[in-house]
Amino acid sequence: MIERIWSGESKWYLLLLPLSWLYGLVSGIRRLGYRCGLLKSWRAPLPIVVVGNLTAGGNGKTPVVIWLVENLQQQGIKVGVVSRGYGGKAERYPLVLEQTTTTDMAGDEPVLIFQRTGAPVAVAPDRASAVKALLSQYPLDVIITDDGLQHYALQRDIELVVIDGVRRFGNGWWLPAGPMRERAGRLASVDAIITNGGLAHRNEIPMVLKPGEAINLVSGERKAVTDLKHIVAMAGIGHPPRFFQTLASLNIVPEQTHAFADHQPYSESLLSPLANAGQVLLMTEKDAVKCRSFAAQNWWYLPVDAELPTDDGLNLLGLILAKIPQKNS
Repeated sequence: MIERIWSGESKWYLLLLPLSWLYGLVSGIRRLGYRCGLLKSWRAPLPIVVVGNLTAGGNGKTPVVIWLVENLQQQGIKVGVVSRGYGGKAERYPLVLEQTTTTDMAGDEPVLIFQRTGAPVAVAPDRASAVKALLSQYPLDVIITDDGLQHYALQRDIELVVIDGVRRFGNGWWLPAGPMRERAGRLASVDAIITNGGLAHRNEIPMVLKPGEAINLVSGERKAVTDLKHIVAMAGIGHPPRFFQTLASLNIVPEQTHAFADHQPYSESLLSPLANAGQVLLMTEKDAVKCRSFAAQNWWYLPVDAELPTDDGLNLLGLILAKIPQKNS
């Protein structure tokens, strides 16, 4: 229902407009407060790169963060990552991730980034405290924050916004009548706009999510996803249809599909009934990081990687490298 309202297909959003106006008023006052210095914000002693969005729901921010981290690491840059840690409930914050940190503690996306990149990751509602925690333990050149475009308590040097190229901004209204955290005019002040799928507009960087090999959660075996038979697909991400569309682009027709809420907590009792012994339960990597402790042998996940045009990717990296003192020469 909410998807139909936010997309503009339903007029029920009209009933929610008063709440949206209130949301827009409060968020606008807060942003003005930070700009005028009435509210305190913290400047880190190293460059901060925000990868965020203007809308609620999954737009593909985390694959962009992973792409940035991996490409900067390849150039010898020491990168840290901070996040709010949605879906996690740590005993105390900030929480610096370790090998034993679970998604129940840190949330699914931070654990995914930590496992994929090996970069230091810290989570906290107050991003500044997460940055300070990383700096107390690691020598870093730059920190990337996964989400946090609207977290103005942390000053930033570069702002990158990721847009869902298919859904874009829906009906254009603030939450809850529409999907917007900030209005589209905010794009005029960011450093780059990355468009995930669909058709990139002028001055936007096109991005696609390229699937890799399917990986077994228990054995770690890898194989072409097209070699899997009798697939039951599941996704608990911001926009589950994107995962199912990825499978369709590979000419894979699952026998069943199951969509869960973003940051959905999983259990063996919830997922085991989805696929019988003769089927394969195929999920996203974001789902998989929450399921490894109780996974069955017929559970697989499909990792995806952000893919950007070469020149655009080099320009993005150049923006960041220019902010790192030792790389300015």
